[in-house]
Amino acid sequence: MIKKTQKLQLADRVIVSHSVAFVMGIVNVTPDSFWKNSRGDGERALQLIDEGADIIDVGGESSRPGAEYVSEEDEINRVIPVIQYIRRHSDCPISIDTRKKTVMKAAFEAGADILNDISALEDDPELASYAAQVKIPVILMHKRGIPATMQKNTGYTDVVKEVHDYLMQRASYACSQGIAENKIIFDPGIGFGKDIQANIELIKHCGSLGDGRYPVLMALSRKTCIGEMTGKPVEDRLYGTIAADLFAVMSGAFMIRVHDVAAAIDGLHVWGSLS
Repeated sequence: MIKKTQKLQLADRVIVSHSVAFVMGIVNVTPDSFWKNSRGDGERALQLIDEGADIIDVGGESSRPGAEYVSEEDEINRVIPVIQYIRRHSDCPISIDTRKKTVMKAAFEAGADILNDISALEDDPELASYAAQVKIPVILMHKRGIPATMQKNTGYTDVVKEVHDYLMQRASYACSQGIAENKIIFDPGIGFGKDIQANIELIKHCGSLGDGRYPVLMALSRKTCIGEMTGKPVEDRLYGTIAADLFAVMSGAFMIRVHDVAAAIDGLHVWGSLS
């Protein structure tokens, strides 16, 4: 039996996944993202849409370990032309990976539909109220510190509980600012201030995050933890990524964020048909 599709309420419409989980395709408009094939522009976005992406995630500020933040002006100059290009050719939902209200506002006005905030609305005190005002879904991610230093603090007593508790607190804050509960998505932040064992525990137990009230996005694609589990460099981590994504969806993930859309969708279709 094929499992049911997923649904997500945007500001102006409801979208439905093409498979058993939403597939978010990554377009990094940056010079330093850890996987060079994720770097691109509107043409890369259209390629991922042709491969079947449910959502395109556009980012203008790298958050790889060791990365430095960029200015609002640089981020806007990178992402807005890409969003505008996508909108001229497609109505595919667009997520904007940003921590800043100014960038989110420019992106929304250009056609973006979803906020993907690695700071879980902590870095800009005006961002939550803006997201509530324009009624967009918000992805809240767990991390420690900033990308430049986050891998220096990876110790946890109970990583699943600590990540769960943090995200529930951020969801409570989001709701207090007017964001609807059904528009909040959790991301445990694989690789953001976590070691291999913490990442494994979060993948295994991702379905328990949010107590079933909030859907979970898993961003595992070609990450260091996949390399640690397979012994492979980033360019050879596709098969490991597919296995991890499938395990995460079987464990309750609602959405996967990937570099390799076609491969991810094939994996989900086969598992959905067989389960």
